[in-house]
Amino acid sequence: MSKLFHGLVAATHTPFHADGSLNLDAVEKQAAHLSDNKVQVAFIGGSTGESHSLTLEERRLLTERWMQVTRGSKLKVVVHVGSNCLEDSRTLAMQAQKSGALAVSALAPSYFKPRNVDALVECCQHIAGAAPGLPFYFYDIPVLTGVNLSMPEFLAKAPGKISNLAGLKFTNVDFVSFKKCLDMDGGKYEILWGVDEMLLAALAFGAHGAVGSTYNFAAGIYHRLMQAFEKNDLATARAEQARSIRLVDILVTRGYMGSAKAMMQMQGVPVGPPRLPNQALSPQQVDALAAELKQEKYL
Repeated sequence: MSKLFHGLVAATHTPFHADGSLNLDAVEKQAAHLSDNKVQVAFIGGSTGESHSLTLEERRLLTERWMQVTRGSKLKVVVHVGSNCLEDSRTLAMQAQKSGALAVSALAPSYFKPRNVDALVECCQHIAGAAPGLPFYFYDIPVLTGVNLSMPEFLAKAPGKISNLAGLKFTNVDFVSFKKCLDMDGGKYEILWGVDEMLLAALAFGAHGAVGSTYNFAAGIYHRLMQAFEKNDLATARAEQARSIRLVDILVTRGYMGSAKAMMQMQGVPVGPPRLPNQALSPQQVDALAAELKQEKYL
């Protein structure tokens, strides 16, 4: 299976109105913003997209809208379909294939957790089988799911059961496992890096594609980082990575999700507030955040 990704994939926010209802009209501006910032793939409905705070119907509507907006454009869409209910995941995977998505991805169930790699493979087989015509990427993010299983073992066991397995979205700081996955079967699988603040290290290990939330509003930092790395200008690449780390530190101080969505608003993309249990920033916090971002020249 040929590799699909090179460069940045933005894990997009799900846009809401001020009252918390879905704001599908904002998707057009999100897509345009990504294109303007030279990001050619959107990863929708994932962690940044607050997928576990959406109903199944809302997730279906979100996919439908993204596919309408991007039809005929260069911007491609990966649909995250993971859920604690595997039948919901299958429903979303079938829709993604029918609507022409580039690929599907799914994280592990996180309430009743797969206890070993064999159980995880079974879960992914059940999901991926609903969209056999699309590449499937398992989304490994143990810090949020609490499922911390061996990804090299997963890649060793899954191919016989998941015919459309294309790789992983690797949001995990275990670089030894990351390298093993990159090298598995002669580099057969596409291992997409998922920790924005460590992109430079992942590039050094051999990453070619990365999925992240800060690529929505700070793509320029990472484009410069990757360009510098390709030119072997490590001083510049390190400086850009340091700017990335500093930006994340600023956003985390007031709550990452609320701050990230507020930053999108500052850039003219009306993604609205997050849903509980993520909290929105107060007007005073938004003002303080904007002042700090401007002082540090992120706006």
